[in-house]
Amino acid sequence: MAGKVKWVTDIEKSVLINNFEKREWIQVTENEDWNFYWMSIQTIRNVFSVDTGYRLSDDQMVNHFPNHYELTRKDLMIKNIKRYRKELEKEGSPLAEKDDNGKYLYLDFVPVTFMLPADYNLFVEEFRKNPSSTWIMKPCGKAQGKGIFLINKLSQIKKWSRDSRTSSFVAASSVTTYRPLKCYMYKLGFCRFCTVKYTPSTSELDNMFVHLTNVAIQKHGDDYNHVHGGKWTVSNLRLYLESTRGKEVTSRLFDQIHWIVVQSLKAVAPVMNNDKHCFECYGYDIIIDDKLKPWLIEVNASPSLTSSTANDRILKYNLINDTLNIVTPNGDIPDCRWNRSPPREALGNYQVLYDEEQAQSENAERDLRSRSGQSLGSKGTKGSAGVRPTAATWK
Repeated sequence: MAGKVKWVTDIEKSVLINNFEKREWIQVTENEDWNFYWMSIQTIRNVFSVDTGYRLSDDQMVNHFPNHYELTRKDLMIKNIKRYRKELEKEGSPLAEKDDNGKYLYLDFVPVTFMLPADYNLFVEEFRKNPSSTWIMKPCGKAQGKGIFLINKLSQIKKWSRDSRTSSFVAASSVTTYRPLKCYMYKLGFCRFCTVKYTPSTSELDNMFVHLTNVAIQKHGDDYNHVHGGKWTVSNLRLYLESTRGKEVTSRLFDQIHWIVVQSLKAVAPVMNNDKHCFECYGYDIIIDDKLKPWLIEVNASPSLTSSTANDRILKYNLINDTLNIVTPNGDIPDCRWNRSPPREALGNYQVLYDEEQAQSENAERDLRSRSGQSLGSKGTKGSAGVRPTAATWK
């Protein structure tokens, strides 16, 4: 379609604006006709509010789904993952298989979690099974480490319940469409570290420099390094783990991280309002334990676009550039009446993580070959009750 894309944003970040200007897109105000609006989560509520009655036209695109909070609010994320697991159990899916202790073999990727105050009695029961354990309290709808604290006594919960009016929970990629699900993983992520060495000592429970990697917290520490910002690139992390733990376990770790992303998206796909005008650039917070097992902590709807280091600025600029190449192929004006997929060479640093249409096509082909007695060849193997389906069924 001829013409220049007209853009708006209420997030004044250079990595966004420089990308729009590089494409020679035209900046307009929200009250003018626009094609592309990179907006905050506060604005998206207003755009899709029932009260406003606003309707997007076929040539308009925004960077959030209307009810993105089904994944990005911590309490709703946990609720949807639990529902997803129960549904798979009812279907008899091998993915929902458990061990002798009742623990999920393949879907055990979120820490034991309770929503308070609703789950208080269940939490107390679990707490008393392991009275020496430490728990983390996190507000459901806040970010940057705000409102987080650690507890190791029930009396601390009681004090919180008297002093707090907020609801909290306790806990030890880019998506272009949800139905069918299609998501991409960005290869140039980063990992964050605390500036103070971790210790399980109860005397350090209030020292957030030990427990939280958030830059908003760590930058106030005496040992914060403004050059690297307490971050490594994912590629450096991988090199370090391969040299210290071996390539096999490192590859397994990253495969498990990809698995977590896909399964969390599948968990919310049935309830997500799959508006054709929307896409999403999620920031996944995953913690890796000493056994190299990844755990999903939360998913951010608006990953920080603030650049705290030079490498930060380069990475985030490239992230936005590659995202725009996927959601607006060739820089054309959006046209939501037809589905476009960018050519593989246009993905930049993204890789296709899951394509539901392709997976269904491959599964149908395997079923057809199986019925006719043909070899499955290199397309992958059929999943069995004891084996997680091969990568071909979800990548």
